[in-house]
Amino acid sequence: MKTRVIQVDREKPDAAAIEEAAAALREGKLVVFPTETVYGLGAHALDPIAVQKIFDAKERPANDPLIVHIAHIGQVNQCAVGMPAGARKLALSFWAGPLTIVLQKKPEVPDLVTAGLPSVALRVPSHRVARALMEMAGVPIAAPSANRFSRPSPTTAAHVIDDLDGRVDLILDAGPTDIGLESTIVDFTQDPPLLRRPGGITFEQVHSLVPEVVVQMEKGGADEPQAAPGQMSRHYAPKAELTLYEGPAEAVRRRIAADVRTATAAGDRVGILAPEEDLSALAPELAARASSGRVETVPYGSRSDLERSARELYASIRALDATGVARIFAVGVGAEGLARAIHDRLSRAADGRIKAVAGEKP
Repeated sequence: MKTRVIQVDREKPDAAAIEEAAAALREGKLVVFPTETVYGLGAHALDPIAVQKIFDAKERPANDPLIVHIAHIGQVNQCAVGMPAGARKLALSFWAGPLTIVLQKKPEVPDLVTAGLPSVALRVPSHRVARALMEMAGVPIAAPSANRFSRPSPTTAAHVIDDLDGRVDLILDAGPTDIGLESTIVDFTQDPPLLRRPGGITFEQVHSLVPEVVVQMEKGGADEPQAAPGQMSRHYAPKAELTLYEGPAEAVRRRIAADVRTATAAGDRVGILAPEEDLSALAPELAARASSGRVETVPYGSRSDLERSARELYASIRALDATGVARIFAVGVGAEGLARAIHDRLSRAADGRIKAVAGEKP
């Protein structure tokens, strides 16, 4: 059976549609909704039977905790015990927005939500459809990204349908998301607090308010409970084998050109995922091979516009994967500011296949 999809205006969401979705959540059903980051797969966070449906639909392992979405900072005490000064400072600055804060959980939060850990991840989304849904539902909503586990996150309802059609009850479709990468996660159950995942709020922004914060992005295995969502070593991955190239832009382009020649000579079909400037520079090298059907290229944003790069990343990975290439060669855009989050997603999509390319010696 196909999943019901309701089109909603992102600026003025229809009250009847929001009420239908909120009622479904209160009844223990699964509702997909847009946030400013990616589309989320929501269930009543305090209903363990409903939460189990998330894991079943996504085929997500139980050791990967979920983020609980709330309508405003006043709802923190429904799920968490206390809020350290640094956490409150970040919340007052960046909520509503793409920031998740990890706090000590209350017993009312099912262990399934938190992978059995004594902590809970909370955030207040800023997307108007998500906010309206949180307020109408009146309950905390557990919501990971609305895709099959380990696949690239969905930034459109079409991506959700590709992965979860027939597995969820309702999808609210409000068009493409704004940021395109998941929220930044800061863990205040540790001292000093840890930045567990970079996202739409940069490390530099967090550090300006909480100077003691430390970056600690783990790459966990498949068995032990994860300290926060998005910590698996393989995540956000296409079906094709993705390799991430790091280093000076010109050196990376030369290495990719050489690797494309080798791969296509061996009969492989390869894809190039790169900012538009890099693809333009590679165009003469790739032209002949592209005409033979052995090379596909898809840009993701621009080195001069990292917000667009972040917004387009997952859609571009999905588009390139849909061409049926066996291998994807991906070009990174650095590791500072928003580029840190892009690098994190690409490195996990590569699952360890990272080629560090040196520049020319002086």
